[in-house]
Amino acid sequence: MIKQTLTFVSPSYESMNVHKRRVKSFVPDKGMVSILSVTDKQYSDIMNFWGIEKKKKTITNPLQLEFF
Repeated sequence: MIKQTLTFVSPSYESMNVHKRRVKSFVPDKGMVSILSVTDKQYSDIMNFWGIEKKKKTITNPLQLEFF
């Protein structure tokens, strides 16, 4: 079985349906295509979370100061 993931953005519901029909007509006999449709409102509600990379503490020798 061949599985393909496609990502594209469509400006309207009608345009999206045109792309769905087009993709459906190209699916191989032993293939699988999944399409996830998201509205503008749903897309605008996307929340992204990123972790903060913690810096490793490096132990360094203190600087030696010289006074003249």
